[in-house]
Amino acid sequence: MPDVTITPSEDGPYIVAGPVTLVAPDGHVIDHPDPMAMCRCGHSSNKPFCDGTHATIDFDGTLAN
Repeated sequence: MPDVTITPSEDGPYIVAGPVTLVAPDGHVIDHPDPMAMCRCGHSSNKPFCDGTHATIDFDGTLAN
């Protein structure tokens, strides 16, 4: 089975690489690039994808211990 990796970038999005299916709450499959950048700050205007807003709001993506 091919590997899927999810990597949190420093103060930015999750980078998801590998064969994944992204499914919306209503059940439809969302097309996406590989790799894809998933919003982690909660402020993207293109959710669930990152639109770079994290850079303008001083998002702190420090991981919890």
